[in-house]
Formats: sequence, C-alpha cells, structure tokens
Amino acid sequence: MSSHDSSSHEVPTSPEVSPRYNRVFSHIYVEEGAKEHPRTRRILERFPKAHVIPITNYKEVFNRHNQTFQFQKQSRQLILAKRANEFFYPGSGFAPDFQHRHFFYNTLVLNCLYDCEYCYLQGMFPSAHVVAFVNNEEFMGAIAEQLVKTPSLYLCLSYDTDLLASEDIFGYVAEWIDFAKGHPGLTLELRTKSVAIQSLLQHSPTPQMVLAWTLSPTSIAKMYERGAPSTGARLKAIQAVSAHGWPVRICLDPIIPVENWREEYHDLLSEIAATLEPAQITEMSLGTFRLNSGYFKQMKKHRPDSRLLHQRYEDNEGVVSLPKAEEEAVLVEVATMARELFPSEKIHSHYAPASVASEIR
Repeated sequence: MSSHDSSSHEVPTSPEVSPRYNRVFSHIYVEEGAKEHPRTRRILERFPKAHVIPITNYKEVFNRHNQTFQFQKQSRQLILAKRANEFFYPGSGFAPDFQHRHFFYNTLVLNCLYDCEYCYLQGMFPSAHVVAFVNNEEFMGAIAEQLVKTPSLYLCLSYDTDLLASEDIFGYVAEWIDFAKGHPGLTLELRTKSVAIQSLLQHSPTPQMVLAWTLSPTSIAKMYERGAPSTGARLKAIQAVSAHGWPVRICLDPIIPVENWREEYHDLLSEIAATLEPAQITEMSLGTFRLNSGYFKQMKKHRPDSRLLHQRYEDNEGVVSLPKAEEEAVLVEVATMARELFPSEKIHSHYAPASVASEIR
C-alpha cells in the first residue's frame, strides 16, 4: 500500500533489497518458552511461508558476535521470545519526561522497521533483527503492580522501536489502550513516524494515550529516515487521528542543522500550521541530535560514509551532542519560529543532559 494512505498497515517490506538478501521476516526464530503463546501462533499464521527455527533463548541469535547491523537491515528476521523479568525501566534523561515525576519505559519490541541514519538503536544493539516479546500480559501486570506504589505513572511504549509501525503484526497498541482505560493513573506515550493508524481509528480516544509524532522537513526525511513514511503522509495521519479525538504531540527531534536548516524548519512549521489547528496539538517538543557516546562510536563504525555522523560533535562526560552554543542557537531559533504559529506554553525544548550519569534516573 502507498505510504500516502494514512490508514494503511505498514507490513515490513524492503523494495530496494538485492536478490542476494533474504526477504524480510523470511526466517522466524521462536524461543522455546514462547512457542505455545497465542501471540506466537497468530504471528506465525501471519507469515505462513517463513522458515521457523526453534531456539532456547533469543540472545543466541540477537547477541551473536561479529554481526553487521547495516547488512542485516537489508534482510531483517524476526525473533519471538518471552521476557522473564525487567518489564519496565526508569526513563532516560535523553528523552523528555514532560514534568512527570514517575517516568518509565518498556521494551516490548527491540529494533525498528525503519532505518533512520541518526537512530541510536544501531549503536545500542548488536543485531538489526527484530525481537518481539510475546508475553505482553506480564508487562501489563508489572505496570499494574507499580501503579499500586506510584498512583501516577508515565510510560513510554515506543522507546526501542516504532510500535505503531508493527501494530498489524503484534497488536500491542490496541491492548495498551484498553489497559490504560482501566488504570486511571497511567499515561502512555506512543512515539512514532508511522501512518498505520487503523487501530487508533477503531478505538475511542483517551487522554491517557499521547500520540507523539516525529516530523522532519521533507528533504531531511528523504535523506535520513529511510523506509519511514513521508512527512506529508505523517501529517495526514496526524490530522486523521486528531479529528478522531486523540491527543497529539509533535516532535521536531532531532532537529538537524543542514545547510539551509532555517528555511527547512520554517517551511515545516508552516506546513504543520496549515494542517493542524493549535488546539489539536497538546505539545511541541524540540531537540537536537544527542546520545550516549558509546552508542555513537558504534554507529560511526556501522556507517563510515555517513556525513551526518561524521560531522563535528562534542563529547561531554559521555554525551555526544552539537556544540553547546550551536545547540542553544538552533533550539532558540526553532522555538521562536514555532511560537509565531503555536501557543508559547505548548513549546518545549529539550537539551542534551550534562553527562551520562545525570541522565540516569
């Protein structure tokens, strides 16, 4: 389906893959403990031609030595597993918490269907294969227990993946919407670039689920967000879910200061304003490129020809970012442009943390 159809499902495809690569999800590794789970059976029915390979533990495949992340991106395979513990983690200072004191994230899926050049996952994980933990009910149970201790909780569902992009395969988003409605103290954030909004349109909206769309100027999206829907398609999807009543956050993050970045981001903000009324946006989050220096070193190894990754950055106490003066100038200028079109109180700028130690909550 075309990415311009804002209600389409995003089935993982890779039209530019060479014949020497396997099809995406042509092989599905199934962990012993996950093979009888109903979700596993549903997913295997979804890919009837896949070669199913039994394994004892997902790390046998995912954590193998000497894997090549970018090579695997051309031929991603699927690993189905059960997580035994650690069903959520404290949120990171690299991500905005929007003043929520109890800020957490979970990892239902590891890795993403897209191939964004700036994505930290390529520096964090040894493999580009996708791991899905099928026991979502245990993730939910752990959050229900935490809500007894902290009655108000902010949970990011899409930290290490784009969960909405794979909703047609895994179905997690719909389950968490229903779960949130039964737990009034829970607020969910779903960060996405996807246009696979059918499940959202089939559910009644709740203020407990914030849909946070990452947007980039069209030229930057084409250059650095391989496989993701176009900026125009994302805006159409946002318009559709907003009209349905869902709260929407716009994320201009990372802002990438290309040669003509001022004009690019001015045009993007104008396009957003022409598509959405200010009342349809709950917040607008701004940020620049920033990440753990260890991940950054791995990313540069994986992409030695990347102009984006090999330009000048600063490494301060294990945090790689634009030089501080440049980061400040970019965020102030984009925020100023945004405030000309949207209410000032909705604009939030997020800076790189002072150190890796300070980002741990």
